[in-house]
Amino acid sequence: MLAFFAAPFAAVVVTSLHDQEGGWSVANYVRLISDPYYRGALWTTLSIALQVTVITLILGYPLAYFITFRVRNKWLKRLIYIVVVTPLFTSNVVRAFSWIILLGRNGFVNDMLQWLHLTDEPLPLLFNKVSIIIGLSYIMLPFMVLSVAAILQNTDIRLKDAARDLGAGPWSTFAFVTLPLSLPGVVSGALMVFTLCVSAYVTPSILSGGREVVMSILVFQQYATVLNYGFGAALAVALLITAFALLGAYQIVRIIFGSSRRRRAFDAA
Repeated sequence: MLAFFAAPFAAVVVTSLHDQEGGWSVANYVRLISDPYYRGALWTTLSIALQVTVITLILGYPLAYFITFRVRNKWLKRLIYIVVVTPLFTSNVVRAFSWIILLGRNGFVNDMLQWLHLTDEPLPLLFNKVSIIIGLSYIMLPFMVLSVAAILQNTDIRLKDAARDLGAGPWSTFAFVTLPLSLPGVVSGALMVFTLCVSAYVTPSILSGGREVVMSILVFQQYATVLNYGFGAALAVALLITAFALLGAYQIVRIIFGSSRRRRAFDAA
């Protein structure tokens, strides 16, 4: 951690505190805070990451539940896991260009929507925020599925049987037994997906078509095109600190909520 995270991050922080002449300055952070363009890019990055996290949770949790509790055949379960993780073995560039073909005006998605009479004309699904969210959701879905399934597999099935014996229906059993026990997997999957989306570069840069700008694209532009290393470092530091602050706030709320819930359960007992 010290060699591969702390030291490089410290170097980036030091770089961010230098202007283009090499002198010490906080001008990079003043420019970042005062310019609405960069604040908008930060908000776009965080909103896309949050939406992708929600989408992967909505799609990934039922799939993980189905694999864990509904698929009895061991070989079929392994086959489904292989199908889930297979996209991870394909380059992000290839997957992004594949979505360009699928989401285009004459692509498969628009053709199917018109064939089903859901739309009268092609929808603008490409080179905007929608295409970025779709592409990232596809890429991040395996991480959510694997995180939730890993926890569900270790769930004691006798707890569900006991709930049913005490008169709980399927939905009550899920809401008060399965879901609370699976929350660690949900949390780990959500944190993983969110952090990976915040730092994603290839998929947003290809699927945005230059019309949507996220922080990773701005950092790359400052380093590779503008050659303003100080401001690029400031953008990277601001993105990382914001992401850490959101994750820290989430953990604090979770701890407070968990302690109050345990207190209510103790009082009820």
